[in-house]
Amino acid sequence: METTNAFEGLTCRGCGSDHALAASARCSNCGGPLDPSYDLDAIDPDAIREAASNDADPSRPHDPPTDSRKPGLWRFDAVLPFPAESAVSAREGSTPLVAAERLADELDVDEVYLKDEGRNPTGTVLDRGLSVAMSAVAGLGEGTAGTDGSGSSPVVEPLVCASPGNAGQSMAAYAGRTGLRSYTFVPSRCAFSNKAMTNVHGGEMRVVGGRHPDAVAAVDEQLATDYTDLSEFSTPFRHEGAKTVSYELAADLGWDAPDVVVVPTASGEVLAGIAKGFRELESLGVIDERPRLVAAQAEGCAPIAAAIERGIDAPEPWGTPDTICGELEIADPEGGEWAVEAVRESGGRGVTASDDEILESAVAVAQHEVLEMGAAGGAAPAGAWALAEDGWFDGDETVVLLNTESGVKTPDVLRSHLMGKGI
Repeated sequence: METTNAFEGLTCRGCGSDHALAASARCSNCGGPLDPSYDLDAIDPDAIREAASNDADPSRPHDPPTDSRKPGLWRFDAVLPFPAESAVSAREGSTPLVAAERLADELDVDEVYLKDEGRNPTGTVLDRGLSVAMSAVAGLGEGTAGTDGSGSSPVVEPLVCASPGNAGQSMAAYAGRTGLRSYTFVPSRCAFSNKAMTNVHGGEMRVVGGRHPDAVAAVDEQLATDYTDLSEFSTPFRHEGAKTVSYELAADLGWDAPDVVVVPTASGEVLAGIAKGFRELESLGVIDERPRLVAAQAEGCAPIAAAIERGIDAPEPWGTPDTICGELEIADPEGGEWAVEAVRESGGRGVTASDDEILESAVAVAQHEVLEMGAAGGAAPAGAWALAEDGWFDGDETVVLLNTESGVKTPDVLRSHLMGKGI
């Protein structure tokens, strides 16, 4: 399939070995996750800056394919594996950066912005990664390979994902665009909105009793066929889509990176991607300095934040995960070590908040800043408030809070929180 000029291939994060292009694979030597690599010297920094202002005009949906303007995150295809022309896309990315002056006053910092990823096609930041992963699937086509990526092609139906909910819904939506079957495994605690919309998008689904690890285990236990795994870090491309958040933040702030980015964190996928994006921007000379990254987790399931605070490199599995914020309940995160390294390298922090604090934060943002946050997104402002109380901010920072999902993902959870307060 066609790849971009700077794309060099896939490199193992664990042992550094190189691997051929595959839609779904882990390292054949050590089992580590694969990471797309690039020749950054082949990329013109001015082209990145120009791309940021070159978003396709939504008022002209019938522009010919030869039009040079590119939509959404695919504006930055110079630092993605595949060209925009071959992307499987529903115009994800280009999400708004909303100023929150009231939050800035409360946190006693210079500026606060909300990066609203709830505006993506299925209402989640994960649409970015699924777009890139599905572009790999569509470009490579069907083949006879097994789930380890061996053989003539790494793509076989069905496409599979074990997910707390959002990723499965997103996969079903993008699989529908390609005409391929998808199979999502979700825990019984998965939000009804995810279950409903996975089916609405045409995806097949199995609801597994228990929690996220039970859904992961059920894939091989219940699916008696070969498949292509699009779960986080089983495909090399989901975190690659997430890195475009960094490019948009830098562009929206006049190519001056924010001082702090607070990221609701579960598997480590989004945090790892954002860290990679800022690292590339610094290497390209587009920004002068990378921001401090904060991993915000729920108290009831915080393996990454705990590892950061304890000074250990690899998170230990969380013994008894328990949070009502289902998207944050990943007890043994695949990208945990990567996320810990990213936060520590940036000079950031791991922070936790209770479920009540997370839900109260999401409600407060909705009531005072217009923007609707899902339960998981509420971890960003809750984490920022915890950091402010701890005296972590100097006071002159520009802080970005990442809203990872739309409020319509968990309206029942947010409403129940209000009802519990007698409202």
